[in-house]
Amino acid sequence: MPIIIRLDVELARRKMGVAEFAERVGITPANVSVLKNGRAKAIRLSTLEAMCEVLQCQPGDLLEWVPDDPSGK
Repeated sequence: MPIIIRLDVELARRKMGVAEFAERVGITPANVSVLKNGRAKAIRLSTLEAMCEVLQCQPGDLLEWVPDDPSGK
């Protein structure tokens, strides 16, 4: 998948658990797990905004694009 969600890194930096994060963002712990494990196919912008607000970060801190072809072509 060319988009990588680095939620686990940001949670670890803040020493925040999944349950606390889920409650503060307003999503279920199961959905946090889906995001952390890279199984999400979509994310609402309102959810991304809430995640950034809770973590005090930018969307680019949570999302990274990686080309399918390592040469970038």
